[in-house]
Amino acid sequence: MKEEQVILVNTNDEPIGLMNKLEAHEKAVLHRAFSVFVLNDKNEVMLQQRAHHKYHSPLLWTNTCCSHQRAGETNLEAGKRRLEEEMGFVTELKELFHFIYKAPFDNGLTEHELDHVMIGYYNGEPNINPDEVESWKWMDIEAIRQDMKNQPELYTVWFKIIFDEFYHYLEDHKL
Repeated sequence: MKEEQVILVNTNDEPIGLMNKLEAHEKAVLHRAFSVFVLNDKNEVMLQQRAHHKYHSPLLWTNTCCSHQRAGETNLEAGKRRLEEEMGFVTELKELFHFIYKAPFDNGLTEHELDHVMIGYYNGEPNINPDEVESWKWMDIEAIRQDMKNQPELYTVWFKIIFDEFYHYLEDHKL
């Protein structure tokens, strides 16, 4: 199976090449990514727990889904594709903002991403893909914030960064 490639970008989000995903994470090269937050009508976020056999961050809680765009794919197309692959449903997504972050993992890999953060709304239950997702739950935004302070070890490194950006975006904007 061919290894997935990521889109290398400069700080203006202009593509400058492709690289195998693992190599990009080993070298901490800036690449394009996305993070999806799905909320229900109670304003709760659907969180996923990463599958136990993932090569990094297994069994940690994170946002609804996140991944990398493929060459020729728009941000929203990528978000919808991955949401269906991981969580088993599709909903309309809206891009909110993007930002750059760098986060090292315990295993020597590093996320260095220009992350496009998207939001969608859904009230049903997901049909999770066990290759990607161990479990899921709805959680109130303030409860997530408090739980991350009390038990940060339960959450992915990138989710702690992205959630903070998402939280402040919600404070500053009316959705």
